[in-house]
Amino acid sequence: MGASHPPVRSPLRGGPHMTNPWIASLLVLFVWWFSTGAILWRVRHADRAGGSAHQMSVLWGLPLLVGGVVGLGLSLDQASVSGTYAAFLSALAVWGWIELAFLSGVITGPNTNPSPPYARGWDRFRQATLTLLWHEAVLIVALVLLAYAAWNAANPFGLYTFAILFFARASAKLNLFFGVPRINTEFLPRPLAHLASHFRHARMNWLFPISVTVLTFAAACWLERALAAPTDAAQAGHILLMALTLLALLEHWFMVLPLPDQKLWRWMLPEASAVSDPNLPIRK
Repeated sequence: MGASHPPVRSPLRGGPHMTNPWIASLLVLFVWWFSTGAILWRVRHADRAGGSAHQMSVLWGLPLLVGGVVGLGLSLDQASVSGTYAAFLSALAVWGWIELAFLSGVITGPNTNPSPPYARGWDRFRQATLTLLWHEAVLIVALVLLAYAAWNAANPFGLYTFAILFFARASAKLNLFFGVPRINTEFLPRPLAHLASHFRHARMNWLFPISVTVLTFAAACWLERALAAPTDAAQAGHILLMALTLLALLEHWFMVLPLPDQKLWRWMLPEASAVSDPNLPIRK
């Protein structure tokens, strides 16, 4: 009898739900849609309530931050499929709380004034940076701390998840600053109404082609890593990262293509009050 050989591992085989690439991708899509909608819903309700409602939203959301930090810490040494999912979702929880604090006007920047029409070049860039300074600082500190904690860890997927969100968001903000054809300010809350004045309408800018090319290449790299992954945990992790990167790419294309992306969440939100929607004109 010939010697028996172990079965060849299929790179993207099905099997348990948590290792199925389609289910992993659908999970990322659902979490992206639901978490975005939940944050917008809470911020819109706080706008309508007025007073200290925005600050209370951030306080009520603290369990999300604490749970995310704890989940990231516990998952660092779990090189398993469940550990990979825990790291991914925990990173999203930390990111979600920071975004809630930003949209609530709690963590923004020292500049709360609209951009004057005459601002140009570095002066305009300086004002826009000061509008977001504390938010960017918090994100950078969180990324650095996570990178330090995950250095040589068995499960780095929490770090990778947060890094994708960080760099994709930075790219999106820069594209809005330099100018894109489509800018949706419908969901800007009252504390950030002045932010629209720092955006710019333009047919195209030099950064956009670079952004979409880098994101497309990154998604392809994650797919290649998933195909060559030696373990189920690595495969699941890279599929999650690929799906998240593709969603970041989609959000960039929303700035250019005439797609009604706001309809994904508009139906679940209460009507904005006149006081809570004083968005300033966008720069041409």
